[in-house]
Amino acid sequence: MKKLKKLGQGGGCWVMSTKYLEEIFQIPDKVNVRFDGKSLVFEGAKGRVIKDISHIPAEVKIADGKIVFRVPGKSRKAKALLGTLVSIARNAAIGVTKGYVYKMKVVSSHFPITVKVVGGEVHITNFIGEKYVRRAKIVGDVKVQVKGDEIIITGVDRESVGQTAANIENATRIPRKDPRKFLDGIYVMEKAVGE
Repeated sequence: MKKLKKLGQGGGCWVMSTKYLEEIFQIPDKVNVRFDGKSLVFEGAKGRVIKDISHIPAEVKIADGKIVFRVPGKSRKAKALLGTLVSIARNAAIGVTKGYVYKMKVVSSHFPITVKVVGGEVHITNFIGEKYVRRAKIVGDVKVQVKGDEIIITGVDRESVGQTAANIENATRIPRKDPRKFLDGIYVMEKAVGE
């Protein structure tokens, strides 16, 4: 068994001495990436995505159009962390070059639902005949458009687009109703990469 080496003076941080896992991510054309020690910053034609990875114990080096991720250890957890880092980079690179588009459908069989974008929120009125307004937060720099019974969510950060869609869907979720019979709500019907 390999010896463990203690880092720092008073901390309890242990690192495997010679075992590392490494993976290389090829940066696509027309994407600029920089690492400031805490966050990866991706810039492209569609905008900018900043991903804080300070909570992940990893070395990051950017050179020759590549990002090299290095994680200590060879365990399943280390492999999972490495996979997470590569996914973060891939999603951000796609976001700044093409963007993400989620399409949602407003389904109302009982009462006509009205959906409006007000500031940083989506307001849902007359849901199942309710008098009060249900609100869903728009996350980050995501744009939300309402076209009839369709809601189109676009943005460069996949997590923000997905979280905004989840907030809208959760705002119309009704507990203790059979979803096979009671279909009223707003649901994601399509997830795509923009152009």
